[in-house]
Amino acid sequence: MLTFIGFIIGICIGSFLNVCIDRLPRGQSIASPPSHCPTCGRKLKRIELIPLVSYLWLRGRCRSCGTGIPRRVIGVELGTGFLFAFLSFSYGFGVEFLVLALCGSLFLVLAVIDLEHGLILNKIVYPAIGISLLLSPFWPSLGFARPFLGGTGMLHSALSSLSGGLIFAALLFVIALIYSGGMGWGDVKMAALIGLITGFPYVLMAMMLSLVSSGIVAILLLALRLRSRKEAIPFGPFLSLGAFIALLWGQELITWYLGLLG
Repeated sequence: MLTFIGFIIGICIGSFLNVCIDRLPRGQSIASPPSHCPTCGRKLKRIELIPLVSYLWLRGRCRSCGTGIPRRVIGVELGTGFLFAFLSFSYGFGVEFLVLALCGSLFLVLAVIDLEHGLILNKIVYPAIGISLLLSPFWPSLGFARPFLGGTGMLHSALSSLSGGLIFAALLFVIALIYSGGMGWGDVKMAALIGLITGFPYVLMAMMLSLVSSGIVAILLLALRLRSRKEAIPFGPFLSLGAFIALLWGQELITWYLGLLG
């Protein structure tokens, strides 16, 4: 039952995330005007705002003008629904669920906007960095960000968070200076945010997962001739993926990796 409730909450949150993804890159308010068809401007009725159901009922098209609704809409709703279902099953509806759900939603919005527009928006990243700095002393109490090397206390947690942000941002800053065409300054800011959230040493796992996954996908796209060497590949989705995996299983992955090294 908790998993089902988590899924329902997730698809509703996913509907709101779609509004953010549609409007924020265009500089529009997420509060007004009410939801409407971007082509004909008709205000959507309540029955057309039901997550997932309305898309299937309308067969992916506006009822008035017949313009196709992007498949991304149902993808985000389903993705958020499954994410929240997994988190509710794993953590229940406690503080860990709330924080991980917020982080997952944040990373999803950043990833999709970068994928569609090639942008990592300051209006999202800067407030998130500010909130992360304020909350960084309290991260260990959330359970999934465990203190490193036996350290305890709010100061230790804050230092772990700050060091994580500096390490990841510095790495991508150097890459952006050396290879400006392959790394944007938005990626550097997002790396700082990820480091603040994951903290040290889990940021190392986020870094490795992001770089390895992006490299594998880039090689596949080039091999299949779906992209040329001159075409940039958005890095935001890989940053989001690496960050969230590190949040969920950072300690387990680091322990496994060190075990491989003996």
